[in-house]
Amino acid sequence: MDYKNTLLLPDTSFPMRANLNENEKQRFDKWFDKNYAYEKIKEKRKNTNKSFTLHDGPPYANGHIHIGHALNKILKETIIKLHYFQGEKVRFTPGWDCHGLPIEQQVEIKIQDKKHLLSKSEIRKLCRKHAKEFIDIQKEEFKNLGIIADWNKPYLTMDFAFEANIYRTLCEIAKKGLLLERSKPVFWSWAAKSALAEAEVEYEDKEDYSIFVSFDLDEASCKKLGVQKASAVIWTTTPWTLVANQAIALNPDEIYTLTKEGFIFAKALLKNMIEKNLTTGEIEKEFKAKDLEKLEAINPLNSRKSILILANHVVMEGGSGLVHTAPGHGEDDYYACLKYGIETIMPVDDGGCYDETLRVKKLLPQDLLDEFIGLHIFKANERILELLGDHLLHSSKFIHSYPFCWRTHKPVIYRATKQWFIAMDELKDGNTLRECAKEQIAKVKFYPQSGIKRIGSMIENRPDWCISRQRVWGTPIAFFRDKNSKEVILDDEILKFIADIFEKQGSDVWWELEIKDLLPPNSKYKAENLEKINDILDVWFDSGSTWNAVLKSHNYDAGEWIADMFLEGSDQHRGWFQSSLLTSVAINNQSPFKSILTHGFSIDEKGQKMSKSKGNVIAPSYVAKTYGVEILRLWVLLSDYSSDLKISDNILKQVSEQYRKIRNTIRFLLANINDLDDLNVKNFSFIDQWILSKAKEVFKNTKESFKNYEFAKGFNHLLNFLSSYLSGIYLDISKDRLYCEQKNSLKRKSTQVAMALITKELFNILAPFFTYTIDEALEHSNKIIKGNDIVDVFDLSFNEELNIDFNIDDKFLLEAREKFFEKIDILKKDKIIKSTLELKLCSTSSFILDLDKDEIIDWFMVSDVGIDNDGEILGEFKVDNEKFIILKAKEYKCPRCWKFKAIKEECLCDRCSKVLDL
Repeated sequence: MDYKNTLLLPDTSFPMRANLNENEKQRFDKWFDKNYAYEKIKEKRKNTNKSFTLHDGPPYANGHIHIGHALNKILKETIIKLHYFQGEKVRFTPGWDCHGLPIEQQVEIKIQDKKHLLSKSEIRKLCRKHAKEFIDIQKEEFKNLGIIADWNKPYLTMDFAFEANIYRTLCEIAKKGLLLERSKPVFWSWAAKSALAEAEVEYEDKEDYSIFVSFDLDEASCKKLGVQKASAVIWTTTPWTLVANQAIALNPDEIYTLTKEGFIFAKALLKNMIEKNLTTGEIEKEFKAKDLEKLEAINPLNSRKSILILANHVVMEGGSGLVHTAPGHGEDDYYACLKYGIETIMPVDDGGCYDETLRVKKLLPQDLLDEFIGLHIFKANERILELLGDHLLHSSKFIHSYPFCWRTHKPVIYRATKQWFIAMDELKDGNTLRECAKEQIAKVKFYPQSGIKRIGSMIENRPDWCISRQRVWGTPIAFFRDKNSKEVILDDEILKFIADIFEKQGSDVWWELEIKDLLPPNSKYKAENLEKINDILDVWFDSGSTWNAVLKSHNYDAGEWIADMFLEGSDQHRGWFQSSLLTSVAINNQSPFKSILTHGFSIDEKGQKMSKSKGNVIAPSYVAKTYGVEILRLWVLLSDYSSDLKISDNILKQVSEQYRKIRNTIRFLLANINDLDDLNVKNFSFIDQWILSKAKEVFKNTKESFKNYEFAKGFNHLLNFLSSYLSGIYLDISKDRLYCEQKNSLKRKSTQVAMALITKELFNILAPFFTYTIDEALEHSNKIIKGNDIVDVFDLSFNEELNIDFNIDDKFLLEAREKFFEKIDILKKDKIIKSTLELKLCSTSSFILDLDKDEIIDWFMVSDVGIDNDGEILGEFKVDNEKFIILKAKEYKCPRCWKFKAIKEECLCDRCSKVLDL
């Protein structure tokens, strides 16, 4: 007889195969229809006092989103949902950086030779259109990842009101006296023809020259030293800057030697000079650095005077101890020369070519001017070396880390130009901006904690912030200058009037309107006496103003203005975190964030950076279509996001397996509680008490990890529990109770209720992370799981806990079970048995004897337990000196439950007979 129909087999409509790549889109469409999901999140917590604001750092509105964008938004949205399910009021206003060079370059590529025919306003309109196109594209791509946010009202830095608030932020900083205009060397991208901020520079390996050049001291200097002839030997890695040399820097605390060859070196580096065959090392005289100060040497390229100066930046780690100094090409050089009143010369144009300054300042002989004017500086090195002749004492090449423009990927230079700076060390309310920023950073919580050292050292050492750019597409530094005095006009009435115009018409009007139209009525300033400043703001200033334009302006329903968290890639320690901190501290004396969380970058499984040329790029759309968004999310959550995250098809396949384990566990739970009507149990069985106590402990640890944003650690706890205890032991054990017991038996009810409680809590825990899957699972859940209040996943609560109080010491039982199954593996391998149900287990252990016999039978999944060991012994093992004997069961196999408890062949066991009689 076939007894299958008599069993209470699992039944659920929740499918085993998720088909995520096919089904997710339908649910996402539902969530984003009239912004349903986000609006429900807002509505559910509208009367809640406790809130959490995560301020979204703006991605750049250019190109499709990549896996790094997905990683970033998934982390942000997960944390937002985590706080929501914890009962807090949350807001998530996404945004985009819309200004900047990459968009402008893309437009220039499109218009090609027509650029000179178009006005700045026309070019800006094209840039605005380009940004809008990619905002729409990226918005849909984020929504296709199921990212729940206020997509109906994102912030765009190019919106009129936003540009006005960027400008207002600038004006406030100017009023504080922290905005300075001066000529100073800054990072300059000759490829982009613009100044760069430190955050826009990345470092790559570059080959350069290392040269030692002799500068002969003039007659008066030699006479002062009491020698016939002497040459200062300088060291440099930028031969092209030698034409702009103005000084030679020495360390004020070092001793300098004059060798027999007539060369001056730092004594501390004389051994190095001997190794380079520049000298035999025989010393004629020694001097203190102070003795050489203000002597004059002659530049061998142009016969101009070069003054010997003292500077603390000269170190004894290499070179000759005498440093070639061109104040227009280096920040240290600039400050050192400033103390001596030495002129800053800049012979390089904005495209990186020598200009007419060579002629005006006589930086090269007349016969070389036509050759060099218009020549790119990096093409001049070899020719410069030729012109040095015998003064070139040594030349070699070496590879070193060199600054590159992160947009054009071309090497940058230091170039002195007139720029606008936010001063780090000007006094403000008794402190400098640097000091105030350091003080605020000390109050911020960092995830990981090491972030405080990184941003702290950057603030400690950063130069003044160069915020001006010589481009078109950006927020204008919309100040007037007096034509005669060149004084910048920072009149409150004018600044407010311009900001108000920007808010209504956009900042394009700075180029479109005449000065008279940009002045308030009856202004005391006359338009004919003024001129516009036409520089634009560094795009980092735009994004660094978002705390003001988004959080503080109340133009968006974005949360509190001091955000609970800023979350970005670790590179933003030098970028957005810093620019936001500096603008906020400058104006408010307050950090705009309470905490900072950073993540690493996505790399391939070999640890290599992703690039199209390597063919190792994995796009979010590919993962969504091939595996599903839940797999992408789980990849993020299982990874240590504080370091770089590896991703590949192999890794995603492994993540898919983990997802399947979770999904199949949920399916098994739902299938076996489908006929459960209530949660009323007088007494849980011992095994049910054990799994509930284990679940409570694991769920508590998992939640703590999640609350600390340690997602990989939390999922490690959870997955280990699901595989090792819930699926690996409990669900396997429970099958007999669930399938074979009478439907309303206390034993079956106990197990079902335990499973239901675990399911409810599992849903609560997973809701912030697998929102799609749990929402789907709820549709297939009975009223015991959903209750009357749960419509969808957004009605769940992360804070709910298992309301049980069992304390089970399972160490002995787990060890006994492990050793038992080690023996079983051998018996099965030797084909002595096929199933543990063929066995009886004997033990005199008091721990075992004190427990209910049926519980021990189920724990080991055998047919009988006892102290009687008469029968065929198949194996033995010990736990804590307690002996266990494995015997062959004496009775027959029940055709319904398969336990060897029947008194004869093909007969039902006593339990199954009673169930069927009922």
